[in-house]
Amino acid sequence: MLNGKPGSQYQHPRKAINQYICNKTTITDNILLSVIVTLNLGMKKEDMHQQLSSLSEAHRFMGLPQPQHPLISLINSAAVPEGFTLPAHSHVLKFYKISYRPVMSGRLRYGQGHYDFDEGGLLLAAPNQVIGSNADKEVRSCSRYTLLIHPDFLLNFPLAKKIKQYGFFSYSADEGLHLSEHEKETVLSIFKMIEDELNSRIDAHSQEVIISQIELLLTFADRFYKRQFITRKAVSNKLLQQLDAILDAYFANQQTVSEGIPTVQYLADKVNLSPNYLSDMLRSLTGQNAQQLIHNKLIELAKEKLSATSLSVSQVAYALGFEHSQSFSKLFKAKTNFSPLDFRRSFN
Repeated sequence: MLNGKPGSQYQHPRKAINQYICNKTTITDNILLSVIVTLNLGMKKEDMHQQLSSLSEAHRFMGLPQPQHPLISLINSAAVPEGFTLPAHSHVLKFYKISYRPVMSGRLRYGQGHYDFDEGGLLLAAPNQVIGSNADKEVRSCSRYTLLIHPDFLLNFPLAKKIKQYGFFSYSADEGLHLSEHEKETVLSIFKMIEDELNSRIDAHSQEVIISQIELLLTFADRFYKRQFITRKAVSNKLLQQLDAILDAYFANQQTVSEGIPTVQYLADKVNLSPNYLSDMLRSLTGQNAQQLIHNKLIELAKEKLSATSLSVSQVAYALGFEHSQSFSKLFKAKTNFSPLDFRRSFN
């Protein structure tokens, strides 16, 4: 049996995922909120993010039995003690969390529109993300299943690297995956397989079997998110026009002089999306991510300035927000197969 160790720490680049208060048997989503009162006395409110490093710690503070495995746990809300509630406080997980929620209450909170399915949804979080809000007092629905996976459980398996490539682990809560009836049944069946395996006797094949089931769940999550991008295509097309207008205004107002080249984070903030969700949505719609969208706009404007003005290459680079003209020339050649000067000469 593997021993639990704290996972590696890193700063996650996105706003906190909104979390929830549960009542009765719906405690699964509050899984890791309970220690705030005792450990954060005297701390500033904004610093009150409970750090939970191990699954055993999470279970212990919840008043639940210890997990059958120190590095992986599946919590079924039907098995949670009746009437148990937890205070609403933010917390930081040191492991992955995947939750299925039967009712994604609050269309605004979970980004649900009339174009989305309404059979519950999937929420996913990576280690070191802040979950929940100390100021959030709203009572919400909770998860049927919550799967907790310590990164060490994946060591020496390809999934340890692959799981970091799934962008949806850094989506915000209002970018949840809304499932159809068929998709819901698929997701629930995988959770049930994992639950059955964890409740069985642990043997030499247990870890390999469970990891294959986790990988299957993530593969379907990726597939269903791509479906969601398709069903939201009409809205996404409007968003694409909005992004184009935002970039046009950025360059027209000469924000490049004071702020440099626009970033993916800047665009994401302007349209109230997480950077990864924005890039994945654009990739589904156009085949290119948000960074490539910015680069294409830069090249478009560079071509205009090189062909229609007498600005030097350095002046063009500066006007577009580059600190060094060499960086501009390298990007321009990579995108056009011409150096800026060669491109200008072609118009003379």
